[in-house]
Amino acid sequence: MKKVLIALFFVFFLAQPVLASEFNPNYIISDSEILDSDSMTLSEIQNFINSKEGALKNYLVTEKDGLPVDEIGKTTMTAAEVIYERATTNKVNPKFLLTLIQKEQSLLTDTNPTQRQYDWAAGYGCPDSGGCNDRWQGFWKQINSASLQFRSYMDEPNMYKYNAGETYIFTNPYGTISTEDITVTPYNRATAALYNYTPHVYNGNYNFWKLWNRFFSRLFPDGTLVQVEGEAGVWLIQNGEKRPFLSYGALTTRYNTKSIINVKKADLDGYPKGAPIKFAQYSLLQSPLGVIYLLVDDTKRRILNPEVFRQLGFNPEEVEHVSSVDLSYYQDGLPISETDAYPTGALLRDPETGGVYFVINNKKAPLIDPIFLTTKFKNQAVIKSSAAELEKFEKIEPVKLDDGYLLKSNLSLAVYVISNGKKRTITSGKIFESLGYKWENIMEVHPRVLALYDNDEPLTEESLLRE
Repeated sequence: MKKVLIALFFVFFLAQPVLASEFNPNYIISDSEILDSDSMTLSEIQNFINSKEGALKNYLVTEKDGLPVDEIGKTTMTAAEVIYERATTNKVNPKFLLTLIQKEQSLLTDTNPTQRQYDWAAGYGCPDSGGCNDRWQGFWKQINSASLQFRSYMDEPNMYKYNAGETYIFTNPYGTISTEDITVTPYNRATAALYNYTPHVYNGNYNFWKLWNRFFSRLFPDGTLVQVEGEAGVWLIQNGEKRPFLSYGALTTRYNTKSIINVKKADLDGYPKGAPIKFAQYSLLQSPLGVIYLLVDDTKRRILNPEVFRQLGFNPEEVEHVSSVDLSYYQDGLPISETDAYPTGALLRDPETGGVYFVINNKKAPLIDPIFLTTKFKNQAVIKSSAAELEKFEKIEPVKLDDGYLLKSNLSLAVYVISNGKKRTITSGKIFESLGYKWENIMEVHPRVLALYDNDEPLTEESLLRE
């Protein structure tokens, strides 16, 4: 099935606008990203260069470019070979070097660059004010010197002007005459390193950030559960943020752990940290003022009084005493009163039709397919109800599967991921695997289940990169 899907996914390709994120001058790139020297193989670097329209793909580096022929035993190297070999030797990310030379000289996209662009590929030893030092002239020298320089920024940060955690005022943030000052406090060494190399916020580092995100920073669909390889923590990608699960119960009472995908730390570092998910679904939490809340998803529902608490059969021993900060992460939901028969939700069967409803907040949502009983409500008992009881509840839209599910119809090979309550077509097997999805997690459903979801923009190579 896997090979068939890979071959036929491309039938469903559609254009997708690139997603955007906000530039933060205090945090441009993570430390792990700048030091990930194993991020690309030689062939991947060459393929990346070949995918761009620039003439760099055809450039041969020779002794005039600083190539140490006697040392390496070669008279020529491709640009990709130089980038790979210097990145590996000097322990910096080849993706970083590719972004740097594009930022400095547009070598990935310029179809007819001058020799000067090659000679000063990384802008090393050639300040904006002029006076380039001939000692560093040549493509090999540029790649070697720039990678060594950034390695030094990371290893010996105190030797340089800009440091993480210290605050600086840029009176010339655009690299031109400007009357607007910008205050910057580099969050990490990598961001400080970029300011040491190019002391401009916008005419340099903003451009680097745009290129880096366009080329290499990956976006995961909302609702994705991710775990960094080799680490124990699990995160939820939601609204452009990463939300940590602070307890196993908080994770397992909401999500299927089989949906967790492994990612590189650099991919996760690109997301700002959002509100933590600390407590299990349907936890009872008591505020410092004595108010008791029931947690339902990302909302807290106040239990109006002790009588309602007793009437609904809650156990006082299950109540957790928490801080106001813990409660602040949850929005206020509808209060729970005596009329809420099923505050945590229940499955009720219609005795006349045999249909099942999920009842909560005095509303009933129909289950249009048995698949929901084996997935979303697995191991949850179905209560035999009466027509009179069901009549009390307002009927709403049918139940849907949660974000993160991988679905396909039994009538088509197209595969979708559910994100923000909509379905997004995964346009190729390559994209499917690049996101860390598992083929065995694809769930085949009746077309009526897929019809519950509106279509959202498909997942393409471009949509997974930040602009």
